[in-house]
Amino acid sequence: MVPTSFRAAYDEALARWPVSVEAVEVPTPYGVTRVNSCGPLGAPPLVLLPGGGAGSVVWGGCLGALPARAWRVHAVDLVGEPGLSVPAPGRPVRSPGDLVGWLDALLDALADGPVTLAGHSYGAWIAAHAAAVRPQRLERLVLLDPAQVFAGLRPAYLLRALPVLVRPTPARIRSFLAWETGGVPLDPAWLRLQEETAAFPTVRPVTGPRPALGGLGGLPVDVLVAGAARCHDPRRVARAAREALPGARVEVLPGASHHALPFTAAADIARLLAG
Repeated sequence: MVPTSFRAAYDEALARWPVSVEAVEVPTPYGVTRVNSCGPLGAPPLVLLPGGGAGSVVWGGCLGALPARAWRVHAVDLVGEPGLSVPAPGRPVRSPGDLVGWLDALLDALADGPVTLAGHSYGAWIAAHAAAVRPQRLERLVLLDPAQVFAGLRPAYLLRALPVLVRPTPARIRSFLAWETGGVPLDPAWLRLQEETAAFPTVRPVTGPRPALGGLGGLPVDVLVAGAARCHDPRRVARAAREALPGARVEVLPGASHHALPFTAAADIARLLAG
């Protein structure tokens, strides 16, 4: 059950979005997925997957920067993560294959044809795995500072994150985000929501190998790397992305941190999506 205080913070953060939102609950084999949709019904579909623990409401600033009426946007609460998606009893998501199956069912419900799929951090890892297995389902793939797609996480980052993962508290979450982002201002409603995730039922995130991206064919891919990310080496990520995907557009955004990217780089993300 979603804690009452978490739901209140979620609703407050969603109410700050600069666009009208339609809340959709999509049944899948792995549970009911909450999707916050906006934009014209006939516009090209854009599916947004957030980073781990961030929730769909993290995309509010990006939506405000997108061209009006350019997309039918579907911002997703990852199943099993903090948000309003409800995992199916006895059917946990345990592998990248499960995540691809979950996303398959979700895309079946959200769009009649290929979509632009964009993900940040852990969401980018999911999007990359889906693209590797189902490239025909995508019109375009956008990876925003992808975690563990082109390079591993830094040991120092994992060590700093460990207390938050093992025993999260609002103070630990706030301290960790301040450290990684360099103390840049974050949306206060979203920050409150992050603190409320401390009371959310803990589910072990899916881990696994890096996605095999050699079979994407001519699928357009864009990669935006946070130049000040502490979770991995940005230069290594950009170099590995260019080597793995020679036809991709890879851009490094100086000064941008990993967790703050959807806020501080909203205009750059919107520019990237506008193509």
